[in-house]
Amino acid sequence: MTEKLFWETPYLTCLETVVASVDDQWITLRETIFYAFSGGQESDHGSIGGHHVLEARKAGLNIEYLLPSGHGLGPGDQVHVAIDWARRYSLMRLHFAAELVLELVYRELGKVEKIGAHIAPGKARIDFHWADNIAMLFPKLTVRAQALIDQDIAIVSAYADERRQLRYWEVPGFGRVPCGGTHLKRTGEVGTLTLKRKNIGRGKERIEVYARAGT
Repeated sequence: MTEKLFWETPYLTCLETVVASVDDQWITLRETIFYAFSGGQESDHGSIGGHHVLEARKAGLNIEYLLPSGHGLGPGDQVHVAIDWARRYSLMRLHFAAELVLELVYRELGKVEKIGAHIAPGKARIDFHWADNIAMLFPKLTVRAQALIDQDIAIVSAYADERRQLRYWEVPGFGRVPCGGTHLKRTGEVGTLTLKRKNIGRGKERIEVYARAGT
């Protein structure tokens, strides 16, 4: 099983580790800081052993990385892993912002159905089955979310079930949310929140989430 250091040390940008297995262009590592797409959060970008990572994917409790053909790596080789930190940090900020907004939507609308989510470096989105214009909630959502952000509260991120690799984040006084993404240390790192609405079809609403870093 790949040891996922991005959970315990999400601010780590490089790592010296060992190749655990090789299957043609696909490799696994003994431990990793390189996140693979999951829960709507896009994969990190970066390199392993000087080779650009073409794709990262979950494989059970392991993570597999696709490298260019002819990479020449073998099991036991020492490799340097590096990630694009600016991209990772933007993903972390938008991931937390989106999940904060989602929790507030649930509290306002009750049994609304989430039908999709995606976190990219420039924005996050959350899609719902909802018949009305969801932007009607934005004034309340923005005020409540920004208040929590501005309090700059420490965010707890830990295992709910280590054997099954299930994680959560928690903001004391707000709530605990199951999530296996990479997380910020403090709510204040999000910056200034902006929400936009998009209708994506009859009975479907999208909230786009943007976060401007503080100066």
